[in-house]
Amino acid sequence: MDADLLLKALIALAPVLILLLVFDRLDVFNLIPLRDIALLALTGAALALIGFLANWTVIEGFPIGFGAYTRYGAPVIEETLKAAPVIALFARNRLGFKIDAAIAGFAVGAGFSVAENAWYLFTISGANVSDWLVRGFGTAVMHGAATALFAIVSHEMSEKQAASSAAHYRFTPLLFLPGLALAMAIHSAFNHFPNYPLPIMAVTLLLAPLTLFLTLLKSDRATQQWLSADAAAHRKALADIRAGHFLQSDVGRAVLEAVAPIKGVSAEDVLAWAELKTALILRAEELILASHAAAADAAGEDERLQFARLDALEQRLGKTIVAAINSRLGFSRNDVYELGRLRVRVQSSKATDAA
Repeated sequence: MDADLLLKALIALAPVLILLLVFDRLDVFNLIPLRDIALLALTGAALALIGFLANWTVIEGFPIGFGAYTRYGAPVIEETLKAAPVIALFARNRLGFKIDAAIAGFAVGAGFSVAENAWYLFTISGANVSDWLVRGFGTAVMHGAATALFAIVSHEMSEKQAASSAAHYRFTPLLFLPGLALAMAIHSAFNHFPNYPLPIMAVTLLLAPLTLFLTLLKSDRATQQWLSADAAAHRKALADIRAGHFLQSDVGRAVLEAVAPIKGVSAEDVLAWAELKTALILRAEELILASHAAAADAAGEDERLQFARLDALEQRLGKTIVAAINSRLGFSRNDVYELGRLRVRVQSSKATDAA
C-alpha cells in the first residue's frame, strides 16, 4: 500500500472508529463488552455489502436518476438494513438502557461506513484527499449517528414496555417506525447537498457527536437514578422474603394461589425460587452501579452457585409454574435484562478462571 492510499484509508476509516471507542469509554456502566461491539461492527460491514447489492438492484429497476435515488431511495434501504440488527437486539431484550442502545446503533453504523468506504477506496482511484475527508468525517459519522439516534428513539418508544412485567411483554414493531423515519430523514438531508461537501461535513461532525454526547450524559444520570431506585426496591423485597413477610403480602398470596392447585409443588420451592431470583437481580444491579463508581467488585463463584440452584429449582418446578410465578411477581424486562447480563458475566468469569 503506497503512502497516498494509506493516508486516504486513515482519513476514510479512522474517524468513525475513534468515535466508537470514545463512546465505548463513555459507557461507565460497562453494559456492552468490546467483543460485542466488534461483532456489531462486523454485522454492519456485512450489511453494507447487502446494501450495495440492494441499491444496485433497485436503481436498475427504477430509473429515477442517480441523484434522486441517493436522496430518497438509498436512505430507505440502508437505514432499514442498519436498523435490523438493533431491532433484533431489542426483540431479544439485549438492550436494557439508552446508553447501550446508542452504542450498539453507532457500532452497526460505524461498521457499515467502514466497509462502504473501504470498497470505494479500491474502486474510486481519482478521488483526492478532500473527497476522503468528506467521506471519513462526514458520511461515515452520519451513518453511525443515524443508526445510534434510531436506537435512542426506539428505546424511548419502548421504555414503558421495558419497565412493565416481562411476563406480559409483546413485541411491537410499530414502536420502531419513528426512529427509523428519523434516521432516514437525517440520511436523506445529508445527501441533499452534494455540491456543498465541506459545509455539510462540518455540520455533521459538529452536530452528530455533540447530540450523542449530550444524550449519553443525560442517559448516564437517568440510568444511575433508575438503578438505585430499582435496587432499593429489590433490596426491600428480598428482606421481606427472608423475614417471612412475603406470604402475608398481596403478591405472596397471589403467587401461592396460582400454584396451589398444582400437585407436587411446595411453597418452600416457590419461596426459594423467588428469593434466589430477586437476590440475583439485586446483585446484577449492584455490580452495574459498582462499575459506575469504578469500585472493585465482580461476579464469581457465589453467583455461579446461585444460578445453579435457580436453574435446578426451575427444572423441578417446570416452565408452566415458573411462568405463573413470574407473572405474579412482575419482574420487568429490565430486570430480566440485568439477570441475563449477570449470567454472561458469571460464565465469562468461569471461563477466565478455567483458562
